[in-house]
Amino acid sequence: MRASQLLLIANVKDFAERLRALRTARGLKQNRLAELLGIPPRSYNRWERGTYVPHVEMLVKLADILQVSLDELIGRTDNLSEPTIRNHELHELMQQVDQLPDFEQQTAVVMLDGLVKKSQMERLASQRRGKRPATRRSG
Repeated sequence: MRASQLLLIANVKDFAERLRALRTARGLKQNRLAELLGIPPRSYNRWERGTYVPHVEMLVKLADILQVSLDELIGRTDNLSEPTIRNHELHELMQQVDQLPDFEQQTAVVMLDGLVKKSQMERLASQRRGKRPATRRSG
């Protein structure tokens, strides 16, 4: 462990617990987070067990993926914020869409709205199929 990491993370066990809490709050599995970081799952697992601490570059990547500040990640602030968008890839795309001209943003809104409405209609249709009233036989 580097000296700079010791200064950043005073209590490794607290960091490990915080990291686990942030990951699970975002609905990520350890393997998926390791994949997003570009590291072996075994390396990530060591961080959550508190046996190793990530290098500063990885801390920055982790904070970006988990949508928290470095202070939140390493425990300098107590509040754990909820991510605005849980899916990391969708979050990155939305940041890019936010930089597009207004017309192109509106096109993205229409496309996403259509996708959401289609999903809602399919869910509603499947619920109705599953809740059909029992038919009575007349005798």
